Amino acid sequence: MKKRIFSVMMSAALAIGMLASATTMAATVKIGVFEPASGDNGAGGKQETLGIQYANSIAPTVEIGGETYDVVLDIVDNESSNDKGPTAAAQLVGDGVSVVLGSYGSGVSIAASDIFREAGIPAIGVTCTNPQVTLGNTHYFRICFLDPFQGSVLASFASENFGAKKAYVLTKLGDDYSAGLGFYFTKAFQALGGEVVSETFLEGNMDFASYITTAKNEGCEVFFAPTSTEAAALIINQADAQGLTIPLLAGDTWDSNVILNAAAGKNVQIYVTTFYQEGGNPEFDEGVKEFINSTSVNLANNGGDDTVAAVTAMGYDAYFTALEALKAAGSTDAAAVNEALWGTTYEGVSGHIEFDQENGDAVRDAAFVKMANTETAAWDFVAQQTTADID
Repeated sequence: MKKRIFSVMMSAALAIGMLASATTMAATVKIGVFEPASGDNGAGGKQETLGIQYANSIAPTVEIGGETYDVVLDIVDNESSNDKGPTAAAQLVGDGVSVVLGSYGSGVSIAASDIFREAGIPAIGVTCTNPQVTLGNTHYFRICFLDPFQGSVLASFASENFGAKKAYVLTKLGDDYSAGLGFYFTKAFQALGGEVVSETFLEGNMDFASYITTAKNEGCEVFFAPTSTEAAALIINQADAQGLTIPLLAGDTWDSNVILNAAAGKNVQIYVTTFYQEGGNPEFDEGVKEFINSTSVNLANNGGDDTVAAVTAMGYDAYFTALEALKAAGSTDAAAVNEALWGTTYEGVSGHIEFDQENGDAVRDAAFVKMANTETAAWDFVAQQTTADID
């Protein structure tokens, strides 16, 4: 009899304990992180993800519909691949995420777009600048400027600052970002009266000597190469070896300490357009540097030092934009979050964020131009260009 009473008491205690545990267990909402951690864009993808992770460490919970939710980051590696990206996207869909952030790299964002669309899950592009990412759909948004603007800024900068009348443009065949930005730069530069010499290179190419020779022989005054950081490092090394003295210009992908390290001590001039200049928000800079230095993994993912990449600031802003959309939706339902995003605004470290009502593109009218200081291995601020400056 005593054994039976004891058994009943234990069962009751266990039931009460399970009930208490259930009532105290926090609800969760999943945010998908669709970024490359490998492949050509792995370095940039890791830095973008760091910004998202840092934001999550600051704000690990969110109030949705009067209830507190733990925010869980579901991070997948899209491998910088248009072929493998859809599989990574499908994994996020299967995991039941409410919204997706990414990707670094326009091509893989475009390749995965239909997976998110068919699942009814909204995505927020962080630094994917090609117009095709959002064009003609209602589920893909972005917080960065677009390549038509970035290309015009670079063309205007080349013309006004260097008096360039002839530009060499090198793009990667089959890369949506590279080809797109090369096209918009060419269009803008020619509209300014300039002449363009253009060539393409294939996936896996490591020898850029012939392209550099062409630029020199053709008498080009700037060398524009919207490429991955891996290709960029090779171009920089070979440009220095061949004594190329004309400025190297690039878009946001070159805004990386990979570029700074490649350029250190070399006789090269490098100018890039980007989304954020270190020093723009001291509180953010201090906090993210502490986060980067907090673990060896974080430091390695940032390229081995605590330089603040613009994509890290953008990842940070994208996370908080997603939280604002979740709060506005009052639900973790992906469709409700998608609808809420159209009216979502956020004051980020990279500036004001809101979306136009046509494609869900960011309403952005400014870009930073920076120069690689080959002596200090740091970025020096050159200018802030707006749409008014290039009209």
